[in-house]
Amino acid sequence: MKKIELKTSATVYNNISELSTADKILMDKAIEARAKAYAPYSKFSVGAALLLDNNEIVLGNNQENAAYPSGMCAERVAVWRAGSEYPNVKILKLAISASSTLTKVDKPAGPCGACRQALLEYEVKQKQAFPILLMGEVGEVIEIESLVSLLPFSFDSSYL
Repeated sequence: MKKIELKTSATVYNNISELSTADKILMDKAIEARAKAYAPYSKFSVGAALLLDNNEIVLGNNQENAAYPSGMCAERVAVWRAGSEYPNVKILKLAISASSTLTKVDKPAGPCGACRQALLEYEVKQKQAFPILLMGEVGEVIEIESLVSLLPFSFDSSYL
């Protein structure tokens, strides 16, 4: 038997104004996408913005449905849109922002488990990790290095 220890690290910015100009633009795009989310049931809106290595920024937002499993998260909308429109272009960075009409979201919101798995698929596919910026409506912004740091012991195509 052996014991292993897993560690992850993140950079925490006090607010969006501390980001680099490029990262602020990407987060502003995620906020723009969030404003167009369709969230009449949860009242929780999420926007995602992917920066691709061809300098395109692809947006996604959550799209709810009265039959809850039929809705889709912002991160998967964005990554699948990027995969559909730019199938061989690498993702360089992802920004995510969340808000609610019921309460102020003042801390970063990470991707759900299904989105983590879908995003991991793209890191594996492109053989390159990409950083992720997480933000609520206001407050701190957290930057993580890659999806793998959020999803240790992940399942990917190497098992198939």
